[in-house]
Amino acid sequence: MSLPRTVTSGPELHSPEGAAKKLQTPPVRGTWRASSEGTPSTHREDTWPGLGTLRRAFSRTSQRASGQAPEEDVGLFQRSSRFLFRSLRRAQDDGSPAHQPQATAVPGVTHGPEVPSRVMDGGRRQSSAGVGREELEPEAGKSVADLITERRLLPAFEQLRQLEVRLVAEKASRTFEEDPTGFARRAMDVCLHYDGLAAEIGAIVRETLGPDGVDAAALGELARVVRAEEAAHPGSPADGDFLLTPRRWRQHWEDAVRRSAQERVRQAGAGEARGAAEAEGAAGLAQLLAELGGLVRSDLHKVRREVQPAYAAAGLPAWEAYVRAFHGAVAQRLQELAQDARGCEQLYVLLDWAANVYGSPDFLGAPDLTPSTEPLPPLLAPALWARLQSDYTSFLETKITSCFDSILQLEQSRWADAEAPDVLQGLYHTPLSVDVHMLVAEHVKAAGAISAELEATTLCMCARALSLFLPRFEKAFLESKAVNEPHLGANINACEELRTHLLARFPGTFEELEKPLVAATCTFQKRLLQGLQCDVQPLFRVLCTKAWLTQDVLQPIMDKVVAFARHLEHVAPLRAQETLQEVHRYVVREYLAQVLSPRERLRGEERMTGSQKMGLDGQAISDTFQGLGSDATWLDQAIPCVADILGETYKDDIRRHLETLIRSYPDVRRDHVLAILALRRLGRRRNQQLLQRAQHLLRAAAKAGGSGAAAGHMLFEEIEVPTSMDLLITCI
Repeated sequence: MSLPRTVTSGPELHSPEGAAKKLQTPPVRGTWRASSEGTPSTHREDTWPGLGTLRRAFSRTSQRASGQAPEEDVGLFQRSSRFLFRSLRRAQDDGSPAHQPQATAVPGVTHGPEVPSRVMDGGRRQSSAGVGREELEPEAGKSVADLITERRLLPAFEQLRQLEVRLVAEKASRTFEEDPTGFARRAMDVCLHYDGLAAEIGAIVRETLGPDGVDAAALGELARVVRAEEAAHPGSPADGDFLLTPRRWRQHWEDAVRRSAQERVRQAGAGEARGAAEAEGAAGLAQLLAELGGLVRSDLHKVRREVQPAYAAAGLPAWEAYVRAFHGAVAQRLQELAQDARGCEQLYVLLDWAANVYGSPDFLGAPDLTPSTEPLPPLLAPALWARLQSDYTSFLETKITSCFDSILQLEQSRWADAEAPDVLQGLYHTPLSVDVHMLVAEHVKAAGAISAELEATTLCMCARALSLFLPRFEKAFLESKAVNEPHLGANINACEELRTHLLARFPGTFEELEKPLVAATCTFQKRLLQGLQCDVQPLFRVLCTKAWLTQDVLQPIMDKVVAFARHLEHVAPLRAQETLQEVHRYVVREYLAQVLSPRERLRGEERMTGSQKMGLDGQAISDTFQGLGSDATWLDQAIPCVADILGETYKDDIRRHLETLIRSYPDVRRDHVLAILALRRLGRRRNQQLLQRAQHLLRAAAKAGGSGAAAGHMLFEEIEVPTSMDLLITCI
C-alpha cells in the first residue's frame, strides 16, 4: 500500500545524455531527506571543494538529521561517514610518490582550513567530471531517490551497486588520485543512498503493523533487496574497503522488527488504561495484561496471515523474527510491571498471566499459529521469577493467617448467637471444615497453576497455619457458652472431615496435622463424656444399698444414657462408636466401683438378693448398650462374674468365677480381689487360698503380656478401693 509522502530532492548525478537530469539524494522519512536541502543543486566545473569541506559538510548534515531522525538512521549516517573517510585515508596513504603533488593539492583531508581546489589539467578535470555523470543511468527518467520514494528498492539498489562497482574499479586503478574530492563526493552519494535504502526498510517495517494495513508489494520488495544485498556483499573485503563492506540489512531488518514490536507492546496500557491499572490494583493490572495479550495475539495473527506470505517468496523468516521480537518486548514489559507490583493479588496476577495465559499453548488462539521452532528464552528471568514467587509467598502467608482469624471470628459469632448447628446428611454440621477446605483448596490450586514448587510451598504454609489454628479454636470454644452436645458433635465431625479429606487429597503434606486433629477430637469427646458423667454420677450413689434392693435405681441412669446416645447418632460413625464404648465402659466401671465400696454392708439374705439384683442390672446394661450399637461386648461379663462370686452357695465354685474374672480382665489387681472376697465373707483359710490362686493368675497374665492385651480392655484399673480392706480381711 503506497502512502502519501513529501519528497525533497537533493543533488543529482548527471547522466551522459542530459546535464539537466539530477540524481536525487534519497529521502529518509523526515530524516536525511531534509538535510539534503542545503546541498548545492549544481556543481561548478572549475572549482571543487576540498575533502575537509566535504567531511565537515557531511558531519553537519548528520548533525541536522540527528535532531529529527530515528536513532537507527543516525547510526547509519555516523557509520557511513566514519568508514567512508577511513577508506579514503587508507587509499591515499597507499598512493605512489610520483603522484604526491596531486595528493597535496587537496588540502583539508585531515586538517587545515577549507581552500577551494582547482584541477590543474583541464583535460583531466573533464575526464573526472565525465565519469561522475556516467555513473547512474536513471530508469525511465527516474533518479535513485525517486525509486526509493516509490519503494522500488531493488532497482535503486541495482543502480547503486553499479556505481559502487565502478568506484571500486577506479580506486583499484588509482584514478581518483587525480580528483580525490570528486571520488569522495560520489562515494558519499553511494553511502547516503545506501543509508536511505536502510532507513526505508525500517520505515516499511514500522508501518507494517500500523492501522493502514500491510503493503504486501513493499514487503516483497524489502525481502528481495535484503537478499540482493547479501548476495552483493557476501563478506568483508580483505583491505577493509568501505564500499564493499556488507550492509547487514538482514540484521537491520530484524532490529526494525524488534523496535516495531516494542512500540506495539508499549501501546498496551497507555493513557487511561495505565492510570486505571495503578488506581484499581490487581483488577487494573489484570485489565492491562488482558489488553497486552489481545494486542500481541492480534498482531501475530496479522503477521501469520498477511506479513509472512509477503516475505516467504524471498525466504526471509518473518514469523520467527516477529515471534522472537514480541517475546522479547513482552518480557521487557513484564519486568517493568514487576517492579511496581505490590501485594499478594498483583503478584499473583503477574505470575498467573506469565505462566498460564502467555505460557499457554492456546495463547495465539489458532492451531496453525505454532510458536517458533527455536526455543525462546524464559519470559521472566529465573532470578526475577524466583523473587516474585518469594514475594508472593510472603504476602500469601500473612493472608492465610488472616483468613484463619476470620474463620475463628465467624465461629465465635455463631457461638455468641447461640445458633444450633445444622444437621446435614444426618450429622451435626459446622461451616468450619468447609471454610478450611475452601481456603486450602483455593490457594493450593492457584499456586499449582503457576508452578509445582509454589504449590508445595503453599501446601506447607496452609498446614502450618492450620496446626496453629486448631489449639486456638479448641481453647476459644471450650471457653465459650456454647459447649453442649450438638456443638461438641459438630466440632468432632469437623475435625474428622479435615483429618480424612485433607490427608486423602494432599497425601504426604498434611500428615503432621493428624496428631493435632486427633488430639482436638479427643478433647471434644472427653468434654462430651464429662457432661454425661455430671448428670449420672449422683444416681450411682444409691447402688448397693438396702433401698437399691427394692427399687429400680438403674433405669434413670439408662434413660440418660439413651438420651445421650441420640446425639451420637449425629456424630461421625467412627467417633460415635468410640464415644459410645467409652460411655459403656464408664457405666460398668462406676457400677462396679459402687459394688466394691458399698455404703452399706449386706449380709445373709440381703447379700443373696443383692447378687440377684446385680445379675439383673448387668443384663439390663448389656441389653441397653447392645441396642444402642455398642461393640464393647467384652464388658458384659464383669458385673455377672462379681455377682456370681457374691451369690455362689457352693464355695468351691468361687475359685472358678474368680479365675474367669481375672482372665477376662487382666487389669484386676490384688486390691480388687480382696474387696470382692470381703463382700463374700468367707473364712480366713479359704480367703488365703483364693488370694494365692488369684496372685498366681495375675503373675501368669503379666508374664504372658497381659498388659498389652489389656490395653484396649481397661476396666478395673481406674476403680479405687479402700486401702484398709487388706487389713480387714487379715483380721477376720
